[in-house]
Amino acid sequence: MAIHTSVLELIGETPIVKAQRLDTGVCSLYLKLESQNPGGSIKDRIGLKMIEAADARGDIKPGDTLVEGTAGNTGIGLALVAQQKGYRLILVVPDKMSREKIFNLKAMGAQVVLTRSDVAKGHPDYYQDLAARIARETPNAYFINQFGNPDNPAAHEFGTGPEILRQMSEVGGLDAIVFGCGSSGTMTGLSRCFAQHSPHTELVLADPVGSILAQYINEGTLSEKSGTWMVEGIGEDFLPSISDFSRVRKAYAISDKESFLTARELLEKEGILGGSSTGTLLAAALRYCREQTAPKNVLVFVCDTGNKYLSKMYNDYWMLDNGFIERPKYGDLRDLILRPFAQRDTVVVSPNDLLVTAYQRMKLYDVSQLPVMDGEHIVGILDESDVLLHVYGDEARFRDPVSTAMVSKLDKVDVCAPIEALLPVFDRGHVAIVMDGERFLGLITRIDLLNYLRRRIPQA
Repeated sequence: MAIHTSVLELIGETPIVKAQRLDTGVCSLYLKLESQNPGGSIKDRIGLKMIEAADARGDIKPGDTLVEGTAGNTGIGLALVAQQKGYRLILVVPDKMSREKIFNLKAMGAQVVLTRSDVAKGHPDYYQDLAARIARETPNAYFINQFGNPDNPAAHEFGTGPEILRQMSEVGGLDAIVFGCGSSGTMTGLSRCFAQHSPHTELVLADPVGSILAQYINEGTLSEKSGTWMVEGIGEDFLPSISDFSRVRKAYAISDKESFLTARELLEKEGILGGSSTGTLLAAALRYCREQTAPKNVLVFVCDTGNKYLSKMYNDYWMLDNGFIERPKYGDLRDLILRPFAQRDTVVVSPNDLLVTAYQRMKLYDVSQLPVMDGEHIVGILDESDVLLHVYGDEARFRDPVSTAMVSKLDKVDVCAPIEALLPVFDRGHVAIVMDGERFLGLITRIDLLNYLRRRIPQA
């Protein structure tokens, strides 16, 4: 194995794995693991290309400030290259980005500016428009502009495309490729490459529901009204100036729910941890494969690694909160309990546990209150305020037992009570303790009720 002198030398030449356990119909489905790039995504390729090309032209020099608007992975690719080549980096990112990506960017030295994800292009807070403005107002700054930068598709036309064709020649060639579109660099670059070197290869777009691109491909209609979606990194509400859709003949609109569940299926069946957009692409690829009547070699990208989404689509509680996975419906207050005690999902303490133990559990599980359980019986409730008031002025009292700080007068609500019965409990600043007779079922908080009400909104 070669010894490399820079992490940037590891970008590209990513492996391909044939799916073995997914239902691909008569087709063979191949997964190109762009997640194996050093920054964890396909966007490392364009991060390297756009910075090196700008440097070669004399547009930038080490010490300058680079600015970009990104849904995350382009930012990580840029941060990786900027860090290695001595550039300062400012990234404007929409607030739907996963915490892991933001932590990653900051750890690599990038300055992160969060902005709204619920506004369209033309609004001053739209992430690309805000990035352009910051670049104009910052001395010695260069706006990367992945959506209008020809070096973006060039990375795929002359890099990714030939690499794929060389790899797939070992199994008889490539009949179809499934990709997503954000900046459109991947699609445009591959389209140009395949037009010249593999014109029979069919280009298939995977698009989140809410984006305008699938309708544009399938119907020729360019909608001026987009929706919102939670999948990160793909989908658009406009056509990027570098985009070339002329060879794309088919597109699939994939919901957030199908995307997330498909990504989880990929991990469960193939052992591959992909991100949210990987779920969108794979769902579209599986639909395409199952529609075919003759065998085809189909390739789909694993766009990025799923370790950036552990707090979201790989978190059962987040999936439950957002209605993407469901528990059995009971028609009573059990439907609002996120962590049922009977399933041992509820984080609890005992009266004899130390307050420092309770504090550590609150931090670890990101909860602000804990039921105090003596065996199967609830005997108290402990929240952050109870701990704070007990230990303030004498930190040694963290070693006191939970029983010295817990509240034993409990706001219990019968499981068959109407939802309206929760409101007076919340008005008193408490959490609802749901009981079935003497049996503790779990807690309901304000956010649990809000999540329940939001899930009842009819989907468009």
